[in-house]
Amino acid sequence: MIYLDSNATTSVSPEVVEAMMPYFTTEWGNPSSSYKFGSKLKTVIETARVQVADLIGAQSREILFTSCGTESNNAAIHGALRHNPNKRHIVTSMVEHSSVLNYCMALEKEGYRVTYLPVDRDGLLKLADLENAISEDTAVVSLMWANNETGVLFPVRDIAEICRSKSVLYHCDAVQAAGKVEIDVRKVPLDYLSLTGHKFHAPKGIGALFLRRKAPFSPFVQGGHQERNLRGGTENVALIAGMGKAAELAARHLAGYEKKVCPLRDALEKGILDSISEAELNGHKTQRLSNTTNITFRGIESEALLLLLDQQGICASSGSACLADSDEPSHVVKAMKRDSAASRQMIRFSLNMTTSSTEINEVLSALQRSVEMLRS
Repeated sequence: MIYLDSNATTSVSPEVVEAMMPYFTTEWGNPSSSYKFGSKLKTVIETARVQVADLIGAQSREILFTSCGTESNNAAIHGALRHNPNKRHIVTSMVEHSSVLNYCMALEKEGYRVTYLPVDRDGLLKLADLENAISEDTAVVSLMWANNETGVLFPVRDIAEICRSKSVLYHCDAVQAAGKVEIDVRKVPLDYLSLTGHKFHAPKGIGALFLRRKAPFSPFVQGGHQERNLRGGTENVALIAGMGKAAELAARHLAGYEKKVCPLRDALEKGILDSISEAELNGHKTQRLSNTTNITFRGIESEALLLLLDQQGICASSGSACLADSDEPSHVVKAMKRDSAASRQMIRFSLNMTTSSTEINEVLSALQRSVEMLRS
């Protein structure tokens, strides 16, 4: 198998599995227990909290563990809205992850007003549009760090400074960015930032939310006293330990990530554009993640090409894995190129540190064969 869908999920690294195993086997107590067998696991959770905080330049007390990126995104927006119930306006973009867009659509049914900022053909938004959209009624701005489908990077620091200057809370979905680009919340004045472990070689089912100290928050999951009374539910110690170890490894490998992955991504991209007619890049040429390329193959339906690739043992996607069962075209590419069929004819390839040049060459050969077959 050649796996080029790392923006959907990543394999769990052996070091992470090793870090989790004791909490599936011998150390299975409840950390909320008063006796030592359970309560000693609080130290495990706090160690992981420090590891996740270090990945993004935060303080450990600013990290709240959640079940996934979707919960983190929903919880941040929920917390901001509950802080000032008289403010009924949200600003986001047309290319956000479905966990933000669908929650905003649900809030519209409750009487909230949502502004969906447009993007240009490269997937970039205009900061002037953001400034013009913010009003006295705006409760929160939710704009991502890196797009999950195209890898396009938003100017997060500029966005945060605009929000701060207008005294508006800013939530950033950094699920795709963590472990791929430097994130330092000490340098970016945002209020909330979402992460999920399975994008950087931790297991699925564990996420985190950065809550800047004094940022308003109201529990999204009501329950017991866990997570400093901010999220109810017995902690999943094994997965928390796994996310902590994965964050530590991601921080260690961050300096070499782009140097290793970007040349392979560029070789794949150049090979496609040079050898396959009517292939077109979706997304800004340089302002994007180093592991992601999104290509339109004109005249070829995404699913037909993906099926042929799958038969040859190659994993790629036509967009967000969270929308894989949907018949709708990519809302991201549709927002970028409204006047074309590109959103139904695109493939996302997303690499990771284990991708090899041999695999890239094999994918290029498979693509050429598959496209020729579908166009013949």
